[in-house]
Amino acid sequence: MAVIEAPVKQPEVEKHVEAKPELDLDKGYFVICWDDPVNLTDYVTHVFQTVFGWDKKKAEFHMLEVHNKGKSVLVRESMEKAEHYVHELHKYSLQATLEPAS
Repeated sequence: MAVIEAPVKQPEVEKHVEAKPELDLDKGYFVICWDDPVNLTDYVTHVFQTVFGWDKKKAEFHMLEVHNKGKSVLVRESMEKAEHYVHELHKYSLQATLEPAS
């Protein structure tokens, strides 16, 4: 009679996935538009619609924030995209900067 051997059981392997601490994640950059005495409100609204592809309501909201509060945080993006948006806003003669998000 043939001898049947018991199957060999593989040892259980515990998988350990190391999570990155939240501090290592890129928090991005804010694109900020500042108030100036030169550009008209309709023009600023138009620029926001053109650069960001926003509808008129959202563009007007940020334009009013710039006008009434002196600045508006427009978007939070990676450094490359934030630099692009700042450059685009400068092409339309708007005062814009980027700041690290915290």
